[in-house]
Formats: sequence, structure tokens, C-alpha cells
Amino acid sequence: MPRHTFMLNGKRVEVDVPNDVRLLWVLRDILGVNGPKYGCGLDVCKACTSHINGKAFNPCCVPVADIGSEDEITTIEGLPATVGKELHPMQEAWLDIDVAQCGYCQPGQIMAAVAKVREAEAAGRQITEDDLDEIRNICRCGTYHRIREAIQAGAAKMSGRAGPLAG
Repeated sequence: MPRHTFMLNGKRVEVDVPNDVRLLWVLRDILGVNGPKYGCGLDVCKACTSHINGKAFNPCCVPVADIGSEDEITTIEGLPATVGKELHPMQEAWLDIDVAQCGYCQPGQIMAAVAKVREAEAAGRQITEDDLDEIRNICRCGTYHRIREAIQAGAAKMSGRAGPLAG
């Protein structure tokens, strides 16, 4: 069986699975990382959103063979370590705003939000309402208003500023 090695939440992991096994199943079933949720398996609902090398992606649609040995996969479990705290500022904002109802989509929502804020910051700007519109994670409970509010608060915490988003 093929052997696959990559970085997961700051640690090198190695798995023996067929090349065509989707990374989500490797994470959940082989490595026991349950933060990324299975929702659709089609890159539509985005419940499994995680980061690869700092960018949002959906491991439900990525065969493990596409992950290189130097690729860094970060899931919600590893997100706090990226800032050296018990909780990432976006997670703190989620709790402050009391976003979750059922909570199923929340790990993916948070991971998508963090990636979007980092993308805006890399472009030298603050996250905008248009950026928020681009986050397409599905929430079964419809807490989109609180999700947007938490992303704004989390973005402010991530950048160390206070106040609303750029227009």
C-alpha cells in the first residue's frame, strides 16, 4: 500500500492508504482528527474546510496522493497553535458572539474565515463585506448574521484593531 507523509497541525504524520482515498477520510478515519466534518463530499457545503499551506481547501475532494510531503495541513484542532494560544482570535470571536446553534458547520466556517482574513491582510487591506460574501460555507441553522458579525470581530482581533470592517 502506498505511504503518504505530510505535516498535520505542526506534526509530521505518515499513513499507508491507497492513493485515491480522500484526505478527509484519512484525517477522520485514520488519524482521528474529527474537526473537519463530512457534509457533501462534493466541495459544495464546505463543512470540512481546513488549510493547506495557509489557504482554505476542502479535503473531501482531495485525494491523499495530491498532498506532498512538505504540505502543511491545519485543521480546527491545530488552529490555536498558529497563534500560540489556547484559542485562535477567530474562535474567541465565535464564542463572544455566540454563533453556534447545532455547531456542525462551525469548524469549516472558522477555517474559511481565518483564511479569508489572512488573504486580505496579505493584499495589504482589511477584510470587506465583499470578502464576507465570498465565504460560501453552508450553515444548516442559518446563523449567517452572527457568522458575519463574528468574522468581523475575529478579523479585528487578528489584526489587533477595534471597530467594523472596511466598506
